[in-house]
Amino acid sequence: MASLAWLLIPLFAAVGAAIWGSWAARDRTQGDISELAGYARFREAMDKADPSRAKAAAHSGSDPV
Repeated sequence: MASLAWLLIPLFAAVGAAIWGSWAARDRTQGDISELAGYARFREAMDKADPSRAKAAAHSGSDPV
């Protein structure tokens, strides 16, 4: 009976690894698209909130200074 218990440990580890592997390999592109769309809506709302700042902030944040 003890040997059966020792054989179940690697079995549970393999099942856990399979579950983790399938979770880690899932497709996450949908989340990125919705987050980028939300960020674009946020930027548009900020531009509408302060019209004088909209002209000064015409460049992107990644442009060199």
